[in-house]
Amino acid sequence: MSSDAITAAPTALDHPAPAPGEEQAAHGLGTSLPQAEARAKTEGTFPYASDLWAEGLLWAALLRSPHAHARIVSVDTSAAAAMPGVRAVVTAADVPGAATYGRRVADRPVFADGLVRHHGEAIAAVAADHPDTARLAAAAIHVEYEILEPVTDPEKAFTAEALHPDGNLIRHIPLRFGDPEATGEVVVEGLYRIGRQDPAPIGAEAGLAVPRPDGGVEIYTASTDPHTDRDLAAACFGLPPEQVKVVVTGVPGATGDREDPGFQIPLGLLALRTGCPVKLTATREESFLGHSHRHPTLLRYRHHADADGRLVKVEAQVLLDAGAYADSSSESLAAAVAFACGPYVVPHAFVEGWAVRTNNPPSGHVRGEGAMQVCAAYEAQMDKLAAKLGLDPAELRMRNVMATGDILPTGQTVTCPAPVAELLSAVRDFPLPPLPKDIPEEDWLLPGGPEGAGEPGAVRRGVGYALGMVHMLGAEGTDEVSTATVRVQDGVATVICSAVDTGSGFSTLARQIVQETLGIDEVHVAPVDTDQPPAGPAAHGRHTWVSGGAVERAAKMVRTQLLQPLAHKFGMSTELLQITDGKITSYDGVLSTTVTEALDGKELWATAQCRPHPTEPLDDAGQGDAFVGLAFCAIRAVVDVDIELGAVRVVEMAVAQDVGRVLNPAQLATRIEAGITQGVGAALTENLRTTRGLVRHPDFTGYALPTSLDAPDIRIVKLVEERDVVAPFGAKAASAVPVVTSPAAVASAVRAATGRPVNRLPIRPQAAVAAPKS
Repeated sequence: MSSDAITAAPTALDHPAPAPGEEQAAHGLGTSLPQAEARAKTEGTFPYASDLWAEGLLWAALLRSPHAHARIVSVDTSAAAAMPGVRAVVTAADVPGAATYGRRVADRPVFADGLVRHHGEAIAAVAADHPDTARLAAAAIHVEYEILEPVTDPEKAFTAEALHPDGNLIRHIPLRFGDPEATGEVVVEGLYRIGRQDPAPIGAEAGLAVPRPDGGVEIYTASTDPHTDRDLAAACFGLPPEQVKVVVTGVPGATGDREDPGFQIPLGLLALRTGCPVKLTATREESFLGHSHRHPTLLRYRHHADADGRLVKVEAQVLLDAGAYADSSSESLAAAVAFACGPYVVPHAFVEGWAVRTNNPPSGHVRGEGAMQVCAAYEAQMDKLAAKLGLDPAELRMRNVMATGDILPTGQTVTCPAPVAELLSAVRDFPLPPLPKDIPEEDWLLPGGPEGAGEPGAVRRGVGYALGMVHMLGAEGTDEVSTATVRVQDGVATVICSAVDTGSGFSTLARQIVQETLGIDEVHVAPVDTDQPPAGPAAHGRHTWVSGGAVERAAKMVRTQLLQPLAHKFGMSTELLQITDGKITSYDGVLSTTVTEALDGKELWATAQCRPHPTEPLDDAGQGDAFVGLAFCAIRAVVDVDIELGAVRVVEMAVAQDVGRVLNPAQLATRIEAGITQGVGAALTENLRTTRGLVRHPDFTGYALPTSLDAPDIRIVKLVEERDVVAPFGAKAASAVPVVTSPAAVASAVRAATGRPVNRLPIRPQAAVAAPKS
């Protein structure tokens, strides 16, 4: 069937420019240009993957394991295959190509074959003419299991029987920096646990696979890395990559959950088997069970400091629970180990980091992976140190903050702007919100909500601080490259780049770049598919840097093509001409014309690449220039805690952030606010709980996301625009570092309010009950 038969709501996938009169006059970099698809999303006409339809459509359903660890004795699909309306049933035996896949390590089976390693692992898939028939058929597949004892404690994974042919240890990083014999006059220790945060996408995974006449398949899905998804799927299908095409549909936001192709590969297999389009729309339970989560982490710390509070040595052990498969655990561990001391100057550091397999749900890339977990621990240690020395927590941090030119414990020199002291000063000096006694009682929102059981007399206010850092782009030798084409015809510019806008605003940024460079108002961003050159995954702010850089270079090449004839005619170089508000003028005012007149009906186009400077893997001592760039953030949290009930309300989050350059003020503010809210969820409510490896309540009743009442007042106190000279536009990643920093800030504030150590995230009510007076 031709892909032309696929339909959806009126397409907004090509991100057209807003209608005349809808867009503000200002455009280009530094302005709050609205997103092109904002109106369609608001009106409900924006086409997401779940909206797609094709003629002759079949529906898919997956059978998932109810056990965390079991041996598969037999799989009987005969009853399912015999049901009216069922067109195909596929299991591990029906995978024609590679039986396993993985973005970094190919260790995850398409369907469990002989062994189940986690609750919810896919066993089989069904295609039928109705979604209910598909689900009934999946339930009719009979699987005989021999239930095995699950390994759910990551500490026991070191000595447990191997859960995978590759063993239980995925990676070990022993970081060694400085003198192991160094000691400080003051020592504090702590043991910390970070829970399993789920990406919790508002729109669950969905996709449509359509067979092609050449024996290949096209997959329409909300992919964030379409070329990698294509290559993984092609290997499992036993097809060359050119016979598999991934078309990116509307992505309903992504913080890592769109990176697992485990939904896409069974879908393509069914389309190839039946010769019909096949659609899969995951239930909320399937979404929770199928995609990866943030790594639950166990951390042990010992900080040494002198009598003035200056850090001497940090010793740490970091254990990441990768769940059943490797996924991005190696990269997450590298970030955790490298940033285990935080944005502080530490002369001596010794960190042991491990990532291990267990029978828990798989862990993977979630915004700020690795860095968020260690931030919660090292900031708790800074609070302990301040308390032991009798110092103000902000002052202790100020005495130790990192600056440009300092050296990370990995031995890498911080060459990018690192205005950490400026960020901390900004939030420390920002006025505090009014106390409850200054507000009418009826206007005071108590912890637990307006209908809660709390009493005003039991509420204590706490103020806490946290400093966080993240790396930008890939790390440890990842080849970061993106390609973009800019084409101008009939006064309209088109950007072709396979960078997926996951809510980061890349499509808006691309329009702004072209508007500023070429002086053309109407700019379109073409739909993304794998027929275009690769742009890489949408993670670590890389599309702002790498893909934005490629768009800028291509636009500048078109600019040169546009200006060269004029420069030649007037005997000057193109550098002496400028484009402003759609007009081309020379430095001396002799030349003045419009861009439209200069184009004169010509078609101009150029393709360019952007590739940042290379990095290197960490060596056997955890040393190496592993990161392209760093971004920093300071947050002051103000909380109200009911010290009798343990209920916590985050009153205000004051944030100062190192952004390099503000490219779109409104979009940047939105990204920061969203990141902080996600961090508040990790601090207080979000924990995908398991019992013996089985996920408890995989739905939004059992997994509590922050509501509008839980979201605090967010005050963006300062945005430091100190440009990173090696980054296009000088901009830095914006959304990950608030996620990393805000949970630690909330925990610090609860610590201040209650006197409790608060060594676990999310914070449980019993941990927020005030400590008894001695």
